[in-house]
Amino acid sequence: MPPAPFADNCLIIAGQLAGSCEVRTSPAGVTISRFLLEHHSGQLEAGVAREAYCRIPVMACGEGFARTVGRLPQGTPVRVRGFISRANSREGEYRVVVHAAHIDILDSDSSE
Repeated sequence: MPPAPFADNCLIIAGQLAGSCEVRTSPAGVTISRFLLEHHSGQLEAGVAREAYCRIPVMACGEGFARTVGRLPQGTPVRVRGFISRANSREGEYRVVVHAAHIDILDSDSSE
C-alpha cells in the first residue's frame, strides 16, 4: 500500500532522558542524535484514571539537536514534538521511533 500523502502523524510527549544521548554522523554526513525518553503520567481513559508509562527511542537529525541534547545528563526533563516511524527498514520490523522536529528542555519542577 503506498503511503498517504501528508497523513496525520504527530506526537508530542514529555518525559526524561533515560540514559545518555548518542551522537553519530551518518554516511551522508548528517549528524544524528539518539536517546531514550521515559514517560510516566496519569491519564483518563473512558472515565477511568490509569497510569501511562513507556520508554520510546527518539532520533533527532541535525547539528543543532546534537549541540542541544548531546550535552544533557540522564534524567533531564524534555518535551519532544515530531512524528513516528519504524525504527529501521527491515521487513517485518515494527518497533517505532520518534523523529524529533522540536525538543524543549523543561524545568526540573515542571509537570509532564
